[in-house]
Amino acid sequence: MIRKIVKLILIILCMLFIFSLSSDNGEVSEAKSDSLIVKVTETILHRKLTVEEKEKYIEKTVVFVRKSAHFTMYFILGLLVISFLKEFGLSRKSIIISIIVVLLYAVSDEIHQTFIPGRSGEVLDVLIDTIGGSLSTLLYYLIYRRIKHE
Repeated sequence: MIRKIVKLILIILCMLFIFSLSSDNGEVSEAKSDSLIVKVTETILHRKLTVEEKEKYIEKTVVFVRKSAHFTMYFILGLLVISFLKEFGLSRKSIIISIIVVLLYAVSDEIHQTFIPGRSGEVLDVLIDTIGGSLSTLLYYLIYRRIKHE
């Protein structure tokens, strides 16, 4: 019983974290992405970047970084949801339910973003989110089934 509650709390926390990031206005969201790109690049290169270099690296990687963040967050959400559903018995139905939960949350998140200044709801983001959550769900299921049958 405690495991179910902990897993449910982790799902809610993950959803709240996604909601929190989606609540940032366009400027704040962009600044977070840009800052991450600069910090990672400077860490890899072991030096500070010039203003021109910062702009160049941001321009070249920002779309990849932002879409990767979508994929990763929903990959984690998918893992949490399928792990929670496993507590009730893992079946193919669990996979479908997990993917539907991820899809519905992705849709609601993009709708939410349409109300935030400087943000928009993107069908591509829903697709990326759903692929991330679906992949983690399927991997979890396949690994679990393989371990169970060994």
